[in-house]
Amino acid sequence: MRTYQFVLIVEGADLQSDEMFDAVFDAGCDDALVGCSNGVQFVDFDRAAPSAGEAVRSAIAALEGLPGVTVVRIAGADLLSISDIATRTGRTRESVRLLVAGKRGPGGFPPPATDPRNRYRLWRGNDVQRWFADHYGDQPICPEADVVATVNAELELRRSAGRVLTTEA
Repeated sequence: MRTYQFVLIVEGADLQSDEMFDAVFDAGCDDALVGCSNGVQFVDFDRAAPSAGEAVRSAIAALEGLPGVTVVRIAGADLLSISDIATRTGRTRESVRLLVAGKRGPGGFPPPATDPRNRYRLWRGNDVQRWFADHYGDQPICPEADVVATVNAELELRRSAGRVLTTEA
């Protein structure tokens, strides 16, 4: 079994209270650290599991088994800047910028997930991973990018559907 590292953003009950801190441990999250930064609660995991999907899903199930706790998303790993892509591929920022612009390489770089006119564009890790795999062979840019993208989409759909259903009733 491999150990997967990921951070879950959570809402609801204060996980840093003594009562909830112990409940998190008792729920099977003895492989996690609970924290809060800028008013955002998070749980940082080092979870051993047969796959990334099983690691993330078991952590979400354990946390959401606690009263008042909702997992919002997996933090960070699914959006990449040009600098992130450069670091993960061993290229320079300029080399990646030229790939993005289609001035170098095979072309067809995936579009950014954010406004393309914005100076600080971000790309979905699974799109970048797939593009590099298709054109340059498999590189560990975002090894679990598809898991992160899928789980985050499921969590967002669950949240959005809940808001839509309550506003339309």
